[in-house]
Amino acid sequence: MVRYRRNLLPGGTFFFTVAVENRQSSVLTDHIGALRAAFRAVREKKSFVVDAIVILPDHLHVIMTLPIDDCDFPDRWRQIKSQFTRSVAIAGGPISRNHRGEYALWQRRYWEHTIRDENDFERCANYIHFNPVKHGHVSSPSDWPYSSLHRYVRAGLLPTDWGGAGEIDGNFGERAD
Repeated sequence: MVRYRRNLLPGGTFFFTVAVENRQSSVLTDHIGALRAAFRAVREKKSFVVDAIVILPDHLHVIMTLPIDDCDFPDRWRQIKSQFTRSVAIAGGPISRNHRGEYALWQRRYWEHTIRDENDFERCANYIHFNPVKHGHVSSPSDWPYSSLHRYVRAGLLPTDWGGAGEIDGNFGERAD
């Protein structure tokens, strides 16, 4: 059995990729209100800051910072996924059940990366904001409505046309295979 080792760093800032089981699904954007409500509800119980986020139809990317004395991001993700799943199920959303009778909306695991420094943060935030273009949903990051890019633009951190007109190649340190 593979044992996953998480870097449980109190007060850490982490980059996450969380995906639904059916990668052809659009459940996240179809139920965006329920996803936002799940994030809000969990944040009220167990504080965290969403530094950057993009929500695509079948997966999402988040940079999250935890309180200085807390390292429990696994429980936060469990609660967010569970709350969203219940909301979608109640709304009659497209959720199947696995062989144990559990709802099978999310992939069981998620990818996590500990942000090391400001350059790493910027690279990950850029990756997040450019991701809708990478997946062919829009031609410019500012055209995607479910992104913290809009918050960055309002705060003056990025220009309105950031990532448009082909000036960014979309390679933010990924392997090219």
